[in-house]
Amino acid sequence: MPHDTVFAEHRPLLVAVAYRVLGRASDAEDVVQDAWLRWSGVDVEQVENPEGYLVRVTTRLAIDRLRSATARRESYVGPWLPEPILTTPDVADDVARSESVSLAMLLILESLSPLERAVFVLHEAFGYSYNEIAGIVDRSPESVRQTAVRARQHVSGRRRRYDTDQGTRRKVTESFMSASAGGDLTALMAVLAPDVRLVCDGGGLAPAPRRAIDGIELVARALVTFAGRMPESPRVVIAEVNGGPGVVIYSAETPVAVVVLHLVDGRAREIHLVSNPEKLTAVRGM
Repeated sequence: MPHDTVFAEHRPLLVAVAYRVLGRASDAEDVVQDAWLRWSGVDVEQVENPEGYLVRVTTRLAIDRLRSATARRESYVGPWLPEPILTTPDVADDVARSESVSLAMLLILESLSPLERAVFVLHEAFGYSYNEIAGIVDRSPESVRQTAVRARQHVSGRRRRYDTDQGTRRKVTESFMSASAGGDLTALMAVLAPDVRLVCDGGGLAPAPRRAIDGIELVARALVTFAGRMPESPRVVIAEVNGGPGVVIYSAETPVAVVVLHLVDGRAREIHLVSNPEKLTAVRGM
């Protein structure tokens, strides 16, 4: 079978693994391209398990890139959020898959070491066994098991159980969008939890608070202020973003911001707003 045919068959899996390990769609695409370059020089007939080979190469490349990215993020301007991507309804309908790609989970994974993150992603999101992961990351199965336990404990300690019902999430997102656009503080506060937190990522390239904002009144006023800075003739749509409904704001065809709500008991407990233009390339084209 030709190189490109085999690679195309596995490419969606490779992108999915790389994105979850890295939290950046652009970096994931670069890693998968590097994996293709390595694959193109291999004798396909000599590879017994193409999926295993490609996932191994992609994962190791992603770990290397994550290690260098971690150092760069220390000088990042303001809060760092993962890069939002458009997903399909089938992802949203699968609770485990949607959580593994959610901005909230990807943000928690940022606190893991590169190896812990890769092991967690491969085991929890994609169901690879410890023996399979051992071959991917070049560790013993027992070492992989211990790494997985540490990663799960860390994630469990930081994870907040957000609402997963997609109907509720979409209804609240629609109410949020309407209230924000209309500058209606009362209606906006009705969809926010009292202890809501707003985290904005402008990366120093777009206006954004340099720290998270806490509390219903401060968050509501910040959101109304943000809505007042909309580009001329904006186009605001609700789309499937990282496994659930999100608000995507466009100026003509250029995305300028993505807003995702994380709900607890039907109200927004945490809001992620990404306006760094370098992180919006994956939500183009709607």
